Amino acid sequence: MRTALKLKKTLRLAGAGQTELAGHLGISQAAVSLLINHNQWPKRRARDDIESGITAFLSDRGCYEKNLFATGQGSGIKPPHGSGAGFDTTKKQHQESQEDEPMLLRKQNLLPATCKAFGLFRDPFAELQEANDMWLSPDIRYVREAMWQNVRHGGFLAVVGESGAGKSTLRRDLAERITQENEPVIIIEPYVLGAEDNDINGKTLKVSHIAEALLSAVAPLESIKRSSEMRFAQMHRALKDSHQAGYRHCLIIEEAHSLPIPTLKHLKRILELELGFTKLVSIILIGQPELLSKLSERNAQVREVVQRCEVVTLSSIEPSKLGEFLAYRLGRGGKQLAEVIDEPGIAALAQRLVLPGRAGRNEDVSQLYPLAVGNFMLAAMNLAAQLGSPVVTADIVGGV
Repeated sequence: MRTALKLKKTLRLAGAGQTELAGHLGISQAAVSLLINHNQWPKRRARDDIESGITAFLSDRGCYEKNLFATGQGSGIKPPHGSGAGFDTTKKQHQESQEDEPMLLRKQNLLPATCKAFGLFRDPFAELQEANDMWLSPDIRYVREAMWQNVRHGGFLAVVGESGAGKSTLRRDLAERITQENEPVIIIEPYVLGAEDNDINGKTLKVSHIAEALLSAVAPLESIKRSSEMRFAQMHRALKDSHQAGYRHCLIIEEAHSLPIPTLKHLKRILELELGFTKLVSIILIGQPELLSKLSERNAQVREVVQRCEVVTLSSIEPSKLGEFLAYRLGRGGKQLAEVIDEPGIAALAQRLVLPGRAGRNEDVSQLYPLAVGNFMLAAMNLAAQLGSPVVTADIVGGV
C-alpha cells in the first residue's frame, strides 16, 4: 500500500492526472485508479512493464522517484524542474477540492462481457419499463399518493427533486395508474421546446400556451380564439362542458423550475376556474430545487400562488436503505444482491455518493438518487467484470 501512496503523491507533484497516466500505459483509467488507491495491479499486464511505464511517464515530467516501487522508507521525490519555492500548487489544490465533492457519472451501459460475467439478460438499472420496476421508499410512496389525491380531488401541488430523483418516473406512473384504474381524468401537459424562465436564453412557457394545450385536450375540434380574453372564456366553457360529461382535468407542467414568474402568477387564475364549488382544473408542477426559490414565502410576486400550493420533496435514498434499493432493482433483473455486490461494497458506494457535512455546510450532501446510483453500479459492475472479480467489492467501488 506504501507504493500506491507514494505514487499518488508523486503524480500530484508532477501535476499529472490519472487519465494521462492511463493513456500513457495503455490501460483503463479505472485500472490506474485501483493501482493508485488500493495497490491493486492489473492482471493482464506484467508488473515490470507497468512499473517501467510509470517511471518513464514521471521522468518525462521531471519528477523521477528512484525508490517509488521499493519497500523502503525513503521518499526521494523530486518536484518538476524549475519548481523551487514557486512551484504552482493550483492544479493540486483543484484536484484536492474535487475529492471533496460527490462523484456523478455520465450515462453508463452494461457491457456484453459484464452481462455474461454476472449472468444478466437485462439491465436492472435501465429506464423503467413498468410500474412494478419502481422501488417505493416511504418518501416516494408519500409523493406518489399526494399526486394521486391531487388528480382525484383537485388541488395545487409542486413536486421538487434533484435530477435523477424519480420525478418523471412518478409522472409516468400517475398516467399509467389513471389508465389502469379507469379514472375519468384528462391530463394536460403543455410544453415549449427549449423552455427557460426568460426569452433571452430560450423560450418561456406562457399562459397562452397553457390555454391552447387545455383547449386541444378538452375540445380538440374547436378553433382557438385569437383574443386572449375570448380564448380564456372559451377554455372555461370547454372545461365546464367536459366536467358535466364526467371528466376531471389535471394540468401537469414538467421542468417547472423554468417557469417565468408571470406564468406562475397566472396559474392562480387557472386554478380558480370552477363550476359552483368544484374546481375544474388541478395543477401539478414538477421541477428541480430551483423551483423552491420561486415558490418561496419571501417572494412577494407569487404570494397568492405560494399560499395555495403544497410542496413535496423527493429526498435521496437513505444510506441505510441503499441495500434494499439495490436488492429490489437487481431482483427485477433476476439476480440476488449478494451475487452482484458485497456488504462492504454497498457501504463504499454510499460513502462515494454522500459528502459528510463540514465547516460551513450544515448537512450531508447526498447524491443517492436512483439515476446516480444506477450509473455508478453499472460502472462498478463493468470494472468488476474487467478485473475478473465475481462481485463488486469496496476496492472496485473505489476504483470507479
